[in-house]
Amino acid sequence: MSQERLIKLACSKCKRTNYWSSKNKKLVERKIELKKYCNWCRAQTMHKESKK
Repeated sequence: MSQERLIKLACSKCKRTNYWSSKNKKLVERKIELKKYCNWCRAQTMHKESKK
């Protein structure tokens, strides 16, 4: 059975969910933070893993 799980990435400024990604929960225990483009803020902002 695969340990890959879907996660939501939400903008840290406007809190909107912009991206979906997957991660292996057994190997990566910390929350993922990526710098991505937000269409609503119209800038590159930090996107953090959020709850489903």
